[in-house]
Parts: sequence; structure tokens; C-alpha cells
Amino acid sequence: MCNDSNRERDEENNKENQELKSIKELGTTNLVDNDSDKIQILPIIGQIEGHIVLPPQSKTTKYEHIIPQLVAMEQSKRVKGILIMLNTVGGDIEAGLAISEMIRSLSKPTVSLVIGGGHSIGVPLATAARYSFISPSATMIVHPIRMNGLVVGAPQTFAYFNKMQERIDEFIVRTSKINRNRLKNLMMQTDELMNDTGTILIGEDAVKEGLIDEVGGVKEALNKLNEFIEDINQN
Repeated sequence: MCNDSNRERDEENNKENQELKSIKELGTTNLVDNDSDKIQILPIIGQIEGHIVLPPQSKTTKYEHIIPQLVAMEQSKRVKGILIMLNTVGGDIEAGLAISEMIRSLSKPTVSLVIGGGHSIGVPLATAARYSFISPSATMIVHPIRMNGLVVGAPQTFAYFNKMQERIDEFIVRTSKINRNRLKNLMMQTDELMNDTGTILIGEDAVKEGLIDEVGGVKEALNKLNEFIEDINQN
């Protein structure tokens, strides 16, 4: 009996250590066994790290971590819905757009919540979900692609940036209610960002422009996700 008790305690400790390690490295717990925990949380915070490794002191979301998590959530029978929590300053464009496309392609219901910031490539990450929320004080910065604020000096580079911008614009328009002309106008504003073009949208402004569906917080986001899950169960 004593050995069985020790074995069970060791297994519980190992499970807890694995979850703590997952939280530290990936920012989320492992997929859970309880049916009550049917909603999986996907935090996207700091800078989106792509092919270039950022300094260790930077808070980052690594795409090589996010991609297998999304695949695991899609395959898991326990996960019924995914809540994406966003507080990002942007980052690697290719990685951010790839993650956005993966989120959009999931068969599980998805809801996003911008809780601090959804800047730059964070915009398509927010609109990728089936339904999106933004906190009243959260901000979104919409601006065109640029490289360290420098003027593009080669036609080939300009052509590449232009095609990348078209991909981002197409995704945002496809996954939100904003029209392309209005999106372009917001990106080319010159009176809001110092030494740059773009627009800062705070809470309700993002909803009025059609980028985000609704102002709300964790409660509203979870309620909406549970609505989606219940609709699927009834059908």
C-alpha cells in the first residue's frame, strides 16, 4: 500500500512538473483530461519570433512552439474550442501570417481577445479567429510594412514588400468587416505615429472600423466560445 501511495504521489508530481515546464516554455498548460477544461488557451504575447532568434531578454512568441500546439488542438478530441489571448507588438511578418492562416483553418471554434495590444502583424492574428474581442483600453496599430523605418532603396525589395503587403491586406479584409480602401487609408495616415505612417485604434475604434467584432473581456470571450461549442453539440 505504501509503495502504491508513493507511486501515485510521484506520478502526480511528475505531471505537475511537466505542466509547470510547459507554462514556462510555451505559456500554456498541456492538453487536459477533464471534460470541464474543454477550452484551450493560446497566448500570443510580446514579439512574434520567426527565423531570426530574438535576444533572450525579449518576451517572444515562437512560431515553432505555436504550430505544433495548433496541430495538437485540432487533433485532440478533448479540445472543443480555442481562446486566443493577444498582447503583441508584432514581429516577424511571415511567421505571424503563417500562424494566422493556421488559426483560420482550424475546424474547432476560435475566439480572439486583444487584452493589451494587437499591433502590426498582430492585426491579422486577431482577425484570424471566428469571432474577435478587444478590451476597452487595448490598442491596435495598423501600418504598412517597413524595415527599421528606412526608405526602400531597390526595386526588387519594393516589389517583395508590396506583394507581402497585399497578402496581409487580403487576409485582414477576408477575415474582418473592414473594406480594403478604408484599411489602406488607416495605414497611410501621417498624423498619428511619429516618423511613421499608420493609425492607432483604441477599443471601440477597432470595432467601429470593422477590424474587431466586439468590445469585451474574458467573460464575453468565453461566453461566445461556449455558444459556438453548444451550437456544434446541438447539430
